[in-house]
Amino acid sequence: MTSDVVRSLPDAKQWMLMHLEQRRNPFNAIDAAAAAAQIETLPGLAPEQWAPHWLTRADEFAAAAETAEREGAPDAALESWWQAYQFAMLGRYPTPLHPAKLAAYDRARSYFRRASALEKVPVEHFSVPFAGRAGEGDTVRFFLAKPDGVENPPLVMMWGGIDVWKEESYARGLMLRKSGFATLHLDKPGVGESPVLAGVDAERQWDPVFEWIKGRDDFDSTRVAALGLSFGGYWAMKLAHTHRDQLRAAVNWGGGVHLTFQPEWQERSRNASSYLMDLMPARARIFGGSTLEDYVARCAELSLLDQGILDRESCPLLLTNGKDDQQNASADIYLALEYGSPKTARLFPGGHMGDGPVMPMIVGWLTEQLALDRPGPAHAPYAHGRN
Repeated sequence: MTSDVVRSLPDAKQWMLMHLEQRRNPFNAIDAAAAAAQIETLPGLAPEQWAPHWLTRADEFAAAAETAEREGAPDAALESWWQAYQFAMLGRYPTPLHPAKLAAYDRARSYFRRASALEKVPVEHFSVPFAGRAGEGDTVRFFLAKPDGVENPPLVMMWGGIDVWKEESYARGLMLRKSGFATLHLDKPGVGESPVLAGVDAERQWDPVFEWIKGRDDFDSTRVAALGLSFGGYWAMKLAHTHRDQLRAAVNWGGGVHLTFQPEWQERSRNASSYLMDLMPARARIFGGSTLEDYVARCAELSLLDQGILDRESCPLLLTNGKDDQQNASADIYLALEYGSPKTARLFPGGHMGDGPVMPMIVGWLTEQLALDRPGPAHAPYAHGRN
């Protein structure tokens, strides 16, 4: 295998400034002027240089938030806590394989809680027991955000990929909440606070969450969908088959199916220009590893084709991505259409996750699938999605 390409600092800064201007991951919701200043003064990409640099600015925003709270200015406090979280998140980006980045991740979660508590409709944080195996966690942690002024809203469970975790998925759920959906955010297997590493049956981490959903009366537990972003799209697609009786719909936005997990694709995609740094360590971490070899040794077991999942019936399923994705194989969409239940598919211009009105399209599709005049999943016979 060829060696990984490591960006120079000037090249990395150019990549970051371009993504900041375009409001692309990981700069989707950050203060642009403050982020640009931090990029310009970034001393290096090594974790011990990277993490403290972003945390310095995060702590400045946190201090401003504390001041605003003392002065009785909740709106200013909310914005400052939000930015404190954004900068601390960058400190752990893309994944905390180093103690300095792990410290930034801890700070990011703390700042996110401070921000989310000040929202007009405060975010509620929960944990449910998980019957894990030896060496696994015993709790699934997630949070719930509800739309303002909507009674009995449908629910969309959301999670991200190898670097976008539950806190980052919150901002991406804003359009859903404005459209009347409640959103539930948790970490996919192998990242964040997930109790399990990725594996052939790691979808069991959702079992206690589904049970928790059944017991709630502040949203419509019969109208539930799953939306997985980036690598997380894989888990939404798997749940569409394994938990189809508990889901009204599912969306795989940019995730792999089979081809993405083959060694040939790992070699081809390992230096994807759409990624800033440490792509293979971030991928490997979902299995508890840190190298390309660690990832390649395990990733093929995730194939939904080889697991026999694709031949099973599913709830209505939407597959979408950019047609020129360099990180996950967009050809997986075509492969998936050859198996199982009919599906809806849409490819967009651009690379990973696609360019253009992807999220509005997803919101429109979910609105149709979770319409009030359709029976809930617990009572409905198998229903095809649109081909």
